[in-house]
Amino acid sequence: MITQGYSRDHRPDLKQCILDLIVSSDGDIPLFFRRASGNESDKAVFAHILVEYSQQIDFESIMVADSALYSESNLKLMSNMKWISRVPLSIKKAKIRVKAFINKDLKASKIKGYSYLEEKVSYGGIEQRWLLVESAERKKADLNKLDKKIQEELLKTNKQIAKLEQEEFTDESLTELKVKEITTKLKYHQISDPRITETNKGKTTVYRVKCKLRENQELITQQQNSCGRFILATNILDTQELESEEILKIYKEQQSTERGFRFIKDPLFFTDSLFVKNPQRVETMMMLMALCLLVYNLGQRQLRISLKAQKSTVKNQLNKPTESPTLRWIFQCFQGIHLLMTQGFQRILNLTESHCHILQFLPATCQKYYLLS
Repeated sequence: MITQGYSRDHRPDLKQCILDLIVSSDGDIPLFFRRASGNESDKAVFAHILVEYSQQIDFESIMVADSALYSESNLKLMSNMKWISRVPLSIKKAKIRVKAFINKDLKASKIKGYSYLEEKVSYGGIEQRWLLVESAERKKADLNKLDKKIQEELLKTNKQIAKLEQEEFTDESLTELKVKEITTKLKYHQISDPRITETNKGKTTVYRVKCKLRENQELITQQQNSCGRFILATNILDTQELESEEILKIYKEQQSTERGFRFIKDPLFFTDSLFVKNPQRVETMMMLMALCLLVYNLGQRQLRISLKAQKSTVKNQLNKPTESPTLRWIFQCFQGIHLLMTQGFQRILNLTESHCHILQFLPATCQKYYLLS
């Protein structure tokens, strides 16, 4: 069904459809494609997609997915598969763990900027390994955001307290209620020692309050501990089969699916929008997108393998040598090359030594394409 749904492009006014994709970690090659309705929920279908995929392959593999996969029902459905998933911090057990441990408890990873702590956990009746991971770069950014939130709350609450201290109340309970109202909205601070004073003004008694604001240090420390942290889980219990370092390394390669979607939705390839209404035609367009991604990534993978095998490089967009260029950049490098035919003679214009250097690493089909175009 082409229908309204949650729009990641912030266009809830437009109807949409969904393309589900599974790619290999070796070269981002699409292995599985599925079209779905525009209002489909990731959490509801991820496990079913992986089960369907596993029934079509005859080799052992590890399924890698983000936190949308991790739920009690999904894990039970995938009991016969090997998987790695991020654990959502909405799970109480996970939330407690990211806040509990201090930095000295974590072990430095071989992957620069990361540290981790591993433990065995049972969740949903399934024994698994949890890897608490901390990213130094992400922690720095999260700490800056936390400091900003603390300062914003401090300034806002100080203004509220200053205003409150100027007010006069005819009932002591109203004064306490007003203090409680401000306190319940505080996250990083606490109001301590509120002192209510009583003053007689003729026949009327009025009440005023004085407050002190202090940081909720226990909560702030927990928040600081959790900065830059996330939890990865796997049902592969044998550390010899899958080491802790490998869990993190494999999960970081998950962005390969995002690169595939970035290619498909790039306006340069004119596939970010569909201008057909018939569901069968939409399915056809989505199938063509997946096939285009397959061809593109096969060519890119072959180029990178050839460069690595010959220990060679090409210049990237910043004019620096790289052995992993994108095929899109290679396409751009070959723009402006023309075949001139005049008086029975043929001549290729604007073909430089740099182009010839690149051509030797491309698959034969790509070479023919460039020469023909």
